Formats: sequence, structure tokens, C-alpha cells
Amino acid sequence: MIFVTGDLHGENDAWKLSGKNPDAQKLKGLSKQDYLIICGDFGMIWDGSASDRWWLDWLEKKPYTTLFIDGNHENFDLLAQYPVKEWNGGLVQEIRPGILHLMRGQMFTIGGLRFFAMGGAESHDREFRREGVSWWSQELPSPGEIDAARKTLDACGWETDFVITHSLPGSVQTALFRGYGANRLTDFFNELSARLQYRQWFSGHYHIDQNIWFARGMRAIYNDILQIG
Repeated sequence: MIFVTGDLHGENDAWKLSGKNPDAQKLKGLSKQDYLIICGDFGMIWDGSASDRWWLDWLEKKPYTTLFIDGNHENFDLLAQYPVKEWNGGLVQEIRPGILHLMRGQMFTIGGLRFFAMGGAESHDREFRREGVSWWSQELPSPGEIDAARKTLDACGWETDFVITHSLPGSVQTALFRGYGANRLTDFFNELSARLQYRQWFSGHYHIDQNIWFARGMRAIYNDILQIG
């Protein structure tokens, strides 16, 4: 089985995966061959502290395998230190055997379904953060990473089952939220929404659980835990 949910922000929103959340009951009885996908702002690799290690160990003990894309609130310097390997058709970083970072612009086949993963987003609270402490410039994919994502999509004929991102296309974001500006990633997502054939598109970042009625198959997700496969 495959489930999807929104941001964790480290320990701040980890409660949603605990017994304190009735919605998490659906994750009981799973195995490491079942998956929970986090749509960015994983946040459990933050400062390399004992607290980080405790929470990663806590998550590793869950019966399922955790998959996550990066959001904007990640320590990208620490994340870059983890080894890269191929997994299910795309590149991942193994944080723990049961915790994998789905790298940007990769396509994965999981349970017979295809997932296009593209992490990253722009912080709208940048002025309240310190570079190298609570903000990192790598939060937005580079032009090279976006070009590599296009090559991934070229190779699959611009078709997938699911899209997993942290932010939404610029046209959708602007219509829904004030204070979120356009950038090269949201521009790229505009291109995806026009060209890519997909069943559903899940995005974290906005701290709401909402089907976006005017955008084909798009859903913003935060606290909900949804089974998608």
C-alpha cells in the first residue's frame, strides 16, 4: 500500500504519524514493503543533533518505509552528505534503510505506479531566517536540475501516475495564496501542468488539506494521510 501526507517539519508535525492522530491508525499493520510519502519540509535532518537522530530512529521503527521529497525548510548542507543510490528507477539518498529521500526530477515505479518527484520551494518567510542556520539557497532547484527533470520526462513520454511536489504551479499558487511569488520552479510547474499527463498531483507547503477544484487533479495536503495505491 502507498500513502501520502504533508509536511513534517521535524518533530513539530510528527504527531500526525503517532497514535495521537486517529488518521494514523490506517498505517498500522503495514510492512516495509508499504510506503508513506512526505510532500516536502521533512525537517528531520536539521542540525545533526541528538534530537535529529532520535526522531530519525523513531521514524525508522515505523512498520512502513518513509519516502520524502525536500521542501524549502531543510538543511541542504547536511542532506547533501548522505549517499546516493538507484532505487525503483530513480535516484534516492538513503537516510536510514527505511527512510529514503526521493531526489529532484526523478521518476520512480512503486507498486506498479509511476511517481514523478520534484522537491524544492521558495521560502516566503525568508526575512525571518538566517542563511546556513534556518535557510539555505539550495531550496530552489538550479536551472540544471530543472533541465535534468525535463530529460526524465522526455524519457517517459511526459506521462506518470502521480506528481509529488512541495509547491504548486505558479498560476495555481497565485490564484490561491497571497505572499507567494513566482520563481523558476513554479514556472516549470506551469509547464508541467500544461504538458504532463498524470492522475493526481500532491503538494505540501501551504499547510492546508484541499482539493484544488480549478486545477486538474491537484491537491494540497498537510495533515491528511491518504491512501493512493
